[in-house]
Amino acid sequence: MRKIFSLTLLLGLFATGIYAQEKKDTINKKAQATDTLKPYQKYPTLPAFNIRMMDSVTIFNTYNIPAGKKTMIVFFSTDCKHCQALMRHLTKAMDSLENVQFYMVTPVHSMTDLRNFYAKYHLADYKNIQLVGRDYEFFFGTFYGIKVVPDLALYDEHKKLIKLFEGDVSVSEIYQYAH
Repeated sequence: MRKIFSLTLLLGLFATGIYAQEKKDTINKKAQATDTLKPYQKYPTLPAFNIRMMDSVTIFNTYNIPAGKKTMIVFFSTDCKHCQALMRHLTKAMDSLENVQFYMVTPVHSMTDLRNFYAKYHLADYKNIQLVGRDYEFFFGTFYGIKVVPDLALYDEHKKLIKLFEGDVSVSEIYQYAH
């Protein structure tokens, strides 16, 4: 009887060790998978970061973007041909995207280039373009893992990520996710 009890105890301890090792391996695999995620995938809520306004002095923090409307953060470069094409198409379709508030952000150092871009596309004429400014801390590119521009992040009314558009995107695709 004693041998059976000892054998049962030994098998139980062995099985527990295997289970614990499997559980540890599962936890490690989950941690490794999480490490490969980009920050926007780990934290799908609109991040707070600073944008220098076109007056070169005022700083706007995205934390202050009000909830209640869809929000599109547009990361662009003033000299990018794809970004310029996107602006031509977006400005023509801005009425169909009136439920989206746009915050346009560039890493470009020259505020003169930014002001010229703003004037060229008459961005002041569109009431849903809330802000055009410079990401002077280069937050956006790091947080979203940007490899190309334009890059657009669409958030819902509760500041939760709906879709990240990387590279060329059509207005109809933006419209599809925004409605």
